[in-house]
Amino acid sequence: MTPTRKRRLIAVGLLLLAVGVATTLTVFALQSNMNYLFTPAQVLAGEAARHETFRLGGMVKKDSIRRATDSLRVDFVVLDGDAELPVEYTGILPDLFRENQAVIATGQLSDGRFVARQVLAKHDEGYMPKELADAMGKAHVKHNVPADTAK
Repeated sequence: MTPTRKRRLIAVGLLLLAVGVATTLTVFALQSNMNYLFTPAQVLAGEAARHETFRLGGMVKKDSIRRATDSLRVDFVVLDGDAELPVEYTGILPDLFRENQAVIATGQLSDGRFVARQVLAKHDEGYMPKELADAMGKAHVKHNVPADTAK
């Protein structure tokens, strides 16, 4: 093999190695920034346990909103029709946040409570995010046993 050909082969090999390393680093970086959406039933079933940060989606339970008098802390309950999960949030809530409305909160599970760092509310009366509607539908089907099979 000639020296020129050998140098060219080494250069191509180094280039392929660099592309491989860059691809691997990109995949790991994107994976660590992903936030998965779970319903309360899925969280309580342990499906979200492997994720440090995730999104919780559902409806704000009627008469569950409790605002602290001395801070911006708000406690409320998110439900999906099958399960409920208490949520704690400190900050300013969106204007459209209210009872019986769809909500998606991003945060972490801590001692049986979901501690949210961001809360998003739906924007009109007829809208629920597709991924939330799908997740709630799957959780509802998964956790309900038909009456004719229950003994």
